[in-house]
Amino acid sequence: MNTNITFNDVVQGSSFADWFANQLSNFTPLNVAIALLAALVMSVVIALVYKKTYRGVLYSPSFALTLILLTLVTTPVVMAIGSNVALSMGMVGALSIVRFRTAVKDPLDTAYMFWAITMGILIGSNAYVIAVVAVLGISVIMLAISYLRLRAQNGYLLVLHYDEHALKDIESTLKRNTRFWRMRSKTVTRSGAEMTVEVRLDEKVNIVTDMLDIEGVYDATLVACQTEAGA
Repeated sequence: MNTNITFNDVVQGSSFADWFANQLSNFTPLNVAIALLAALVMSVVIALVYKKTYRGVLYSPSFALTLILLTLVTTPVVMAIGSNVALSMGMVGALSIVRFRTAVKDPLDTAYMFWAITMGILIGSNAYVIAVVAVLGISVIMLAISYLRLRAQNGYLLVLHYDEHALKDIESTLKRNTRFWRMRSKTVTRSGAEMTVEVRLDEKVNIVTDMLDIEGVYDATLVACQTEAGA
């Protein structure tokens, strides 16, 4: 079969049947539909795991949709490249000039994007078994990590306004009611002092009430905080 068919041959109809048969010899519409369906299922699992394990301030449904779209787009691209070295090099060159200006705030979001792209590559290369094992294994690991992180002590920022003579009582209360505390900042003025302390607390501990019971403490504010690791 002659695979070197020009555009004029296709337009004139002289070799249209050969051209169409050559297109179907690489992959059939049924194979494409099955691959896209598998990519959709895998990407939905990734999006659900992302939603379940998200610990940021504001969940973005558009990013979850982006994860689904990344897998769906990557799958036919890998299927089209196949073992064609020239096409793969051209694809790499095309991607190298594309600038993605959307900033990813959480490094974990980048990992989810790589996860979605990896699933598209595996499905596009017909590695369905590896794709299933990978998506199930990573999902279990991420859910387990999220569950263990939820059971860990919560991180807060404790902001205190007090007189200097109450510092010893404050430190003793922190040692008694928390397993971990660390001073983040301290400001001393003529009217008093302000201190911000990072603490790890159990939900049953009411550190604000204990601080207000100390003579010399004017007010106490407890703010939930989130570290870069999402703890």
